Amino acid sequence: MATPRAEQKQQTRLALMDAARSLMDSGRGFGSLSLREVAKTAGIVPAGFYRHFTDMDQLGLALVADVDETFRETLRVVRRNEFELGGVIEASVRIFLDAVTANRTQFLFLAREQYGGSHPIRQAVGALRQRITDDLAADLALLNKLPHLTAQDIDVIADLVVKTVFATLPELIDPLADSLPTHLSPQAKITQQLRFIMIGAKHWTGIGSRP
Repeated sequence: MATPRAEQKQQTRLALMDAARSLMDSGRGFGSLSLREVAKTAGIVPAGFYRHFTDMDQLGLALVADVDETFRETLRVVRRNEFELGGVIEASVRIFLDAVTANRTQFLFLAREQYGGSHPIRQAVGALRQRITDDLAADLALLNKLPHLTAQDIDVIADLVVKTVFATLPELIDPLADSLPTHLSPQAKITQQLRFIMIGAKHWTGIGSRP
């Protein structure tokens, strides 16, 4: 059982993480945040920040680890719906979108920092993306929906699926316009793109094939 002091320390750590995400929700990137304003937003003095993180990069890495847990748990739920051709893709997209909505600030951080920010944070996001890709490749092989393809082929497909989802994250979090045609809404686009990938995979003859 955690002691009251340990619980308080964990609460303050979480408050700093929430403060950073809250500041980013106003449209700023993590790299533009200062240690002082994060501490102030969390309700502690700047010196107190160092009891939890050595610097802002370490705070950023903690935010990556946090969204990593949420993201991978969401995908485990999706995979329980058996990622396959047909209507299951729509169900999987709805599960994912519900998770993005429920954890908006976590996914907002991920959407913005995958291409910007400091090198350590970009590396951490890249490692997160690779773990998700490896998990998906293992599941696709286990489901055996594409028995004609090799393990290398499956790796390529999993990489394309995950990169498609990551690339769509900014639009899912902040839709470009309410007046977009239905077929161009973020939800419709990611559904059609994933369906396109999986249908193409069904007919693809593999990396060594020639057009």
